[in-house]
Amino acid sequence: MYDLIIAICCISGITLFIFQHKRSLIKPLLCFFLTLISISVTAGCTAESPAKKPADTETAQKADESEEKKVQENKDVESDIPAAEKETNTDQESPVKENLIPALVTRVIDGDTIEIDMNGRTEDVRLLLVDTPETKHPSKPVQPFGPEASSFAKLTLTGKQVGIEIDISERDKYGRLLAYIWIGDRMFNEMLLEKGLARVAYIYPPNTKYVDQFRKVQEKAQKQAIGIWSIENYASEEGFETEGQDGNGSSGKTSSSAGTSPKTDSCNIKGNISSSGEKIYHVPGGQHYEITKAEEMFCTKEEAEAAGYRASMR
Repeated sequence: MYDLIIAICCISGITLFIFQHKRSLIKPLLCFFLTLISISVTAGCTAESPAKKPADTETAQKADESEEKKVQENKDVESDIPAAEKETNTDQESPVKENLIPALVTRVIDGDTIEIDMNGRTEDVRLLLVDTPETKHPSKPVQPFGPEASSFAKLTLTGKQVGIEIDISERDKYGRLLAYIWIGDRMFNEMLLEKGLARVAYIYPPNTKYVDQFRKVQEKAQKQAIGIWSIENYASEEGFETEGQDGNGSSGKTSSSAGTSPKTDSCNIKGNISSSGEKIYHVPGGQHYEITKAEEMFCTKEEAEAAGYRASMR
């Protein structure tokens, strides 16, 4: 910058001298000096540019270093998290949706009936719009895919937090809650239909919110011929046809799942749920034994009491 100032001063002095003594050379020299000045200015600007460039480069490098530091800090944080926590834990409780009633499944009775703890109160829940094959019916043998449905329910629901969705009518004549059971974002009623472990049934208005949706799911299972739909003429709108069918759909007098047999005659204690929701068991010889419709059958009193039933007073 100082060189440029000195050059301009020199040029100004020479120009003044020529103007006073050699006027004929004024125009050529002016052109020459202007060109020289232009070159000097350009050179000066060019010379300054490299001085600024390192500063810009240094700023960019600092920004890159800062970004790399952040990335490294994130990696360090992630490295402190155990690998087991990073993976999806299938046993982790899924949050219950806001519009559902939270409850804990304490026992699975069969494929379509469960026991829950809801707000500190024990309730029996009958799944709406689905029916699974029998495993504990007092007058029917164990039906094909009944044990599979019960096992699937136990594996999926026992000890889990679920969401209870009530339709319009809240209870059946036995005092059981009628509900759709949600586990996370999945509805268990629908899961049974998907796997061919239940049929769409007991369609009683006004509790018909999901009936069309359920029928579509059932149609897919029927086309795939899975579960109850793998046995010809076994499941229908009327129920499960066990007469003349065995567990494989072959001819026979009884129906059972592989390796499973119906309860023996010694399991003759009837468990019944009263209209008020109270669980009562009746033993042979009791005043109301013959007219009592059993919800469950038990082999011993201890088994009935463990399931939450009390002895009949009569």
